Amino acid sequence: MPNFEKEWRYYEDVSVGEKRESENYFVTEDEIIDFASNYDPQWFHTDTNEAKNSRFKSIIASGIHVAALWRQLDHKINGDINFVCGIGWDKVRWKNPLYPNNEIYVTSECLSKHDTTSNEKGVVIFDHAVKFADGKDILVFTGTCLISVSYTHLTLPTKA
Repeated sequence: MPNFEKEWRYYEDVSVGEKRESENYFVTEDEIIDFASNYDPQWFHTDTNEAKNSRFKSIIASGIHVAALWRQLDHKINGDINFVCGIGWDKVRWKNPLYPNNEIYVTSECLSKHDTTSNEKGVVIFDHAVKFADGKDILVFTGTCLISVSYTHLTLPTKA
């Protein structure tokens, strides 16, 4: 159920080519270990001593952690969009490992939009990235979402 008190952006408000960028976020070693201990307990995510012997020479954030950080930061820049749901990720690539004590940020760009057979929602494809503060990619993907049409733009059926 939509929150009618919030200033939502709807399908018709999102423009192809619009770009958004989050503020920087600092990722700590403790955060990486805590997340991995709960959700991806591989030794190179959780054991700082053993990870020194890995190909990374340090612990690194789990890929799932990087995706969760994307979700958290993207919500800050796109949380005003009245999403119905995400329906897919494509071209998902972890380009570089995320080491502790790095600043990251996320970007989004609307690549395309198209109407659906329902007059209540439309499909929008976004280009997403998690980046280091210097702009180097960590995670990149395209996300396909359904976004609500505003109630003022709904076409109601006419009586026969």
